[in-house]
Amino acid sequence: MTDQKTDRRIIRTKRMIRDALTHLMEEKGFERITVRDLTEKADINRGTFYLHYQDKYDLLKKSEEEIIKEMKEFFKELKPKMLVDSQLLNEPIPLVKLFEYIEENAQFMKLILGPKGDPAFQVRIKQFMRTNFLEKAMKNLNHEPLLVPIEHLMAYVTSAHLGVIQYWLENGMQQPPQEMASTLIKISYFGPVYVAGLKEELKPQIDGDSDEAT
Repeated sequence: MTDQKTDRRIIRTKRMIRDALTHLMEEKGFERITVRDLTEKADINRGTFYLHYQDKYDLLKKSEEEIIKEMKEFFKELKPKMLVDSQLLNEPIPLVKLFEYIEENAQFMKLILGPKGDPAFQVRIKQFMRTNFLEKAMKNLNHEPLLVPIEHLMAYVTSAHLGVIQYWLENGMQQPPQEMASTLIKISYFGPVYVAGLKEELKPQIDGDSDEAT
């Protein structure tokens, strides 16, 4: 029982420090923040801060690692075929938990993925998406031969997915996680041309180009 209380206290303290970091980054930017700023904002002493973090850079790094770790747990349960099945059944359950987690941590996620955030973290998120889902999807789903280089496809999809999440955060998360999960799956499953309603308009042109090429 004592251990559980201690664990909850540690989790609460870390959350307070991360919230302080978030507010201060919004106010003055990361580079101008001091440990004193953090401890005053979180209402803790310096000893408590240094018990968990070496400095503000370690705090930022560990906060980002925590986000990646939590997202890994969601993707660990997510199989590529689940996305297809959920779309066919119109039940985008697999990604809802991910968007719910982003919503629960919206203030930090919005900041860290925004203009005042950490560009390196955005690169890590894209790499995470690629290695934990997209590459697995390409290996496990049957598909026709690729029409473009795989590296270009991966770069496009990861940037597009991150862009959807960033837009959702920047615009106040007006759509619920269920709707966002459905939107992302539809874009991934059908492609931007199809969901934009342009498939039929572009098909003659594409077919014509193919005929000329042959």
